[in-house]
Amino acid sequence: MTQKNHIRKMYYEQGISISQISRETNFDRKTIRKYIDKTDWNEDPIDKIVKRGRPEKLKPFKDTIDKWLMEDKTARRKQRHTAKRIFERLTEIYKDEFDCCYKTVSNYVRRRKKEIYAKSDGYLPLEHKPGEAQVDFGEADFYLNGRLYNGYYINISFPYSNQGYTQLFKGQNQECLFEGLINIFKHIHGVPYRIWFDNASTIVAKVLKGGDRDLTDDFLRFKEHYNFEAVFCNPNSGHEKGSVESKVGYHRRNMFVPIPKITNLEEFNKELLIKCDNDADREHYRKEMKISELHIEDRKSLIPLPTVEFDTGKYLTVKTNGYGKFTLNNGIHEYSTSPKYANEKINIRITANEVIILDENYRETIKHTRLYGDTKQESMQWLPYLNTLAKRPGALKYSGIYNMLPHPMKEYMETCSKSEKGKILQTIATICEKSNFETAVKAVREALLYGAADADSLTALFSRLNTPELDLKPARVPEGIPKLKKVVTDVSAYDALIREAGGSLC
Repeated sequence: MTQKNHIRKMYYEQGISISQISRETNFDRKTIRKYIDKTDWNEDPIDKIVKRGRPEKLKPFKDTIDKWLMEDKTARRKQRHTAKRIFERLTEIYKDEFDCCYKTVSNYVRRRKKEIYAKSDGYLPLEHKPGEAQVDFGEADFYLNGRLYNGYYINISFPYSNQGYTQLFKGQNQECLFEGLINIFKHIHGVPYRIWFDNASTIVAKVLKGGDRDLTDDFLRFKEHYNFEAVFCNPNSGHEKGSVESKVGYHRRNMFVPIPKITNLEEFNKELLIKCDNDADREHYRKEMKISELHIEDRKSLIPLPTVEFDTGKYLTVKTNGYGKFTLNNGIHEYSTSPKYANEKINIRITANEVIILDENYRETIKHTRLYGDTKQESMQWLPYLNTLAKRPGALKYSGIYNMLPHPMKEYMETCSKSEKGKILQTIATICEKSNFETAVKAVREALLYGAADADSLTALFSRLNTPELDLKPARVPEGIPKLKKVVTDVSAYDALIREAGGSLC
C-alpha cells in the first residue's frame, strides 16, 4: 500500500510522467495507469506520478491554465486536465493566437501541478482557504439505555468559516474515525480537499525523519478512496490545528452538557449533524458574516463523494475455545459464537459498534454489540447454544453450557421432566428470537413461582409479560342521562330448583 501511495503521489503531487515512474519504480506502464485510474479503494490502492518542466511563450495563457488547474482541485482525479487536454482546449479557444508547442504547455502544467498539489508539513497556513478541514477527537460521557459510557466524539472544523461537525462514539479507534468522517461527508455532500490530522496510531504507523509519515494501510485506502490530501501536525504539537482544538471544547460545552441520555446512538448522531447546521446561524468571531454564509464557500470547494461505498469494517480471523467463544482487546472482551465453532478458526468483521461473526462464505451469522472499556466483559448470544441443546436435551448437564446458564434457568430445568426438556429448551430459544435472553429468564422466574414446568405454560407466561398494559381512561357519562335503579339479582329461585333436583337424585 505504501508503494501504491508513493506512485500516486509522484504522479499527482510531484508531476512526474508515467514513463518516468515506470523507469524509477520498475512498474509496467499498464500497471501504473491502472493505479492512476483506480476509484474504488476498498481494494488495495496505489499512487501515481508526473515530471517537472518549464514554460515557454505562455505568458498570455498562464492565467487560463492556472484557472483550469485550480478548478481541478474539486474534481475527481480521473476528470482533471492532462497537459494534452489543456493544449487541445487552448488551440480550440485561441486558434491562431495560440502559437506554443505541446512540450511548452506540458512543461508548464507539470510545474504548476507540483506547486498546486504540493503539501508543506509541520505548520498551518496563516490564511485558511475554503474547503480545508481539521480533525480531532474529544472525550465526553453519555448514557446509552441507562448505562454510563466514557465516550469520544470526533470533531471536524472548517477554519475558513469556523463551521464544525461532531459525531459521538464509545471509542476513538479506526472504525469510529472512518464512520464518523463518512457520516459528516455524506451530510455535507462532499469531502474537504485537504484535511489536517494529528499523529494518532490509527493513522500514522511511524513518524519518519524529515517530517514524512509511514501511514497505516487502512488509512491510505480511506484517503485514496475519498481523494483528499492528508496533512499532519508536528509530533506533540496538536495546538497547530487550533481551529479544531477550539471546536472540541465548544462542542463539549454546547452539545454534551448536560450529559446526554440516549436510546439510539445512530439516531442521536443524525440529530447532532442537524444541531451543528443550526449552530452555524451565528456571526463569525472575526469576519462579520454568519458562519453558515461563509460555509457556502467551503462547500463549493468540496471534492464530490465517491460512487462506491467504503467498508469501514476490519476483518480478522480468531480462534475460539471449547465453548465456541473468542476474545478481543487483549483478552478483556469475550464474545460467543455457536457450539459448532468450538476450537476452530473463524472470520469476524468489526465495526465501530458491532462485532459480527461470519461463515466460511463471509456471510453474517451472529451479531454482537461491540464491548468497550478496560474491564473484563462478556457478550453472549444464547440462541445458537439453545437451538443445539434443544436437539440433544439429554446432554445438557454434560455439555459445559449448563454451568454458563443463570441460576433461575438451571433451577427450572431441574423441575422439568425428561420428555419436556427438549420442548422447554426450544420454547426458550423461540422467546430469545422474539425478544431476548433476559426476557426468557424473566419468564422462567415466573414459571418457577407458579410451578409451571411445561412448554405451553412458559409460552403463556411470556405472552403475559410482553402484553402491554392498556392505560384506559375512565369513561365520562354525558350530562342529561337519567340515573337507573340499581339492579339486585335474586337467585333464590335457582337455589330452590337445585335443592329439588338434589332431593330427587337421593
